[in-house]
This record gives sequence, structure tokens and C-alpha cells, in this order.
Amino acid sequence: MKKSKRKVSEPKYPIDEDTMRAEYDFSGAVRGKTAARYAEGSNVVLIDPDVLDVFPDADAVNEALRALAPVIRRRRKSSRG
Repeated sequence: MKKSKRKVSEPKYPIDEDTMRAEYDFSGAVRGKTAARYAEGSNVVLIDPDVLDVFPDADAVNEALRALAPVIRRRRKSSRG
């Protein structure tokens, strides 16, 4: 019984092709600038467009959540017991 020869398929995208655009300029870049902050962990939350006027940035969201957190904590305690 002979083994059939399989045709090796070409990769969909060339592996060694340079895809960097000429207009990208990393001459002033700093390696690892945000690595420490990333290592701490973060949660990304998408804000719906209809509430962007109330929560225009991360500070506004955090301020609102800090104000709401004690209410949620109290409700959790009361529902447990």
C-alpha cells in the first residue's frame, strides 16, 4: 500500500512580509512605558452612547460607582441574613 503524497498548502498570509506602514513613527517611543500599569490589571467597560453625557471619562464613572458602592454593599448584607 502506497502512502499518498499530501500537498502542503501555502499559508493564507505570507509570514515574513513586512506590514508596517511607512507613516508609523516609533522613534520617540519608550519600551514598557505602560507595562507596570497593565500588570496591575484593569477592567475595560464600554459606556453606552446614551449615558456619555453623564459619564464623559473614567473619573466620572469611578466617582459614580464609589457613591453607589455603599448602597449595594448594604443591600447585599441585608439579603444574606
